[in-house]
Amino acid sequence: ARLVQISKLRSGQSVLDVATGTGLAAIAAAQIVGPTGYVLGTDFSIGMLQQAQQKIKALGLNNIKFEQVDADEQALQESRYDIILCSSAIVYLTDIPESLCQWHQALKPKGLVAFSCLAESSPSASVLFRKVVSRYGINIPNPNKLLGTPERCHQILETIGFEKVSIVTEQFGLYLQDAEAGWTGNAKSAFGLQDVEWSNEKLQQCKQDYFAEINKASKEKGYWNDVTMFFVVASKG
Repeated sequence: ARLVQISKLRSGQSVLDVATGTGLAAIAAAQIVGPTGYVLGTDFSIGMLQQAQQKIKALGLNNIKFEQVDADEQALQESRYDIILCSSAIVYLTDIPESLCQWHQALKPKGLVAFSCLAESSPSASVLFRKVVSRYGINIPNPNKLLGTPERCHQILETIGFEKVSIVTEQFGLYLQDAEAGWTGNAKSAFGLQDVEWSNEKLQQCKQDYFAEINKASKEKGYWNDVTMFFVVASKG
């Protein structure tokens, strides 16, 4: 909803929401562009799309459609959309600059791309996780590094041909009081330990080391998990 708000959508516009998930941004966009507008939400997860479909049925929206598509393989019509959205999912794309190039081509003249991404130092609990597992010989690349500063966002977008790049920085951090949840969220993520073949003993030792680091850095309220997010909007001409 925050990304859609910053995008300043208008009635009658055509919108593509890449990696829509359960349709949060797409549905918010459809409610703004109205019956003369159009929204397409795409995602590779059929389960998420089914949830999104149930939502639009309950809301009675007729100006929105969902399709099962892998964002890395999505074929886009040139100069088709007024706005392309991607909420918190751009880091999961295989080749981010290439995807941004394709989005640039798919936008109408003066069209906008709007996406949200995390600073390279966020979430700090994930940075700490990568630090701990590296002691065990597992080097997990920081998925937020490429777009992890406003300067890098500007550079990549302007190199592709986008103009009028605007970045709003907001903090969504909170005190983490459940270290178990923090471990599970990181270990089972796409940038975690899902493909690592460890003995249970080694896994548990690494887990305890993570807990120790969390406890060491915790204050009275718990561990401050910094979540600095960038909301990026750029124009095609």
